[in-house]
Amino acid sequence: MKLVLLGTGGYFANERRHTACLLLPEVGVVLDAGSGLFRLGEYRETERLDVFLSHAHLDHVLGLTYLLGMLPADVQQQTTVHGDAAKLAAIRTHLFSDPLFPVEPAFRMQPLVGEVALPDGGKLSYFPLGHPGGSIGYRLDWPSGSLAYVTDTTATPDACYIDSIRGVSVLVHEAYFGDEADEMASLTGHSCLSDVARVAAAAEVGLLVLVHVNPLLERDEEFDLQRAKNIFAATLLGTDRMEIEF
Repeated sequence: MKLVLLGTGGYFANERRHTACLLLPEVGVVLDAGSGLFRLGEYRETERLDVFLSHAHLDHVLGLTYLLGMLPADVQQQTTVHGDAAKLAAIRTHLFSDPLFPVEPAFRMQPLVGEVALPDGGKLSYFPLGHPGGSIGYRLDWPSGSLAYVTDTTATPDACYIDSIRGVSVLVHEAYFGDEADEMASLTGHSCLSDVARVAAAAEVGLLVLVHVNPLLERDEEFDLQRAKNIFAATLLGTDRMEIEF
């Protein structure tokens, strides 16, 4: 299975990173719909898409408005956006209100209710995350490998979601801050680098991929990746367009 990182930044896009969006092109699964979704047409392989939203903050959903221009009409009609019922209602009421976007979306919105079956024998489960306004994380399992996506939450060595992600092949986890901003991480519902590495180690994952990086960092080198690797060696800093096989 291939994972493509379409957007790996947090809060707002910059010259190096667009905001949160991941794609599994072989099965038509999209995780979050930030500004990185504009690249979807370049990588799409299926006639049906399932978009799973972690929450409704704009840096994770504004890309939904791009679908009108990038997808053929028949693909739009076979696209389903999944998420928390209240968050989907907010998106429909506000993001797609006439003053902001006066075109009715062709895709469906479907609240999450229990486990979701995925193509090629896969399944998706989800779990709550602590974040202002609420967020959810995802675990996707296939016979050949597994993936977890955790963003917009504050990682701790004893995080309540560790059992939900235990043993996955790849953990994609936000790391908005370095280790100098513990108070800001807690206040804003985001994660510090070393704490994310500790989560990966505790959950015994195969590979940790860091995303939702602070867009105010002028260079990736400002992110002390070695500090994370000292805790969990199999750590990568995600970059836009990175492709990962699992």
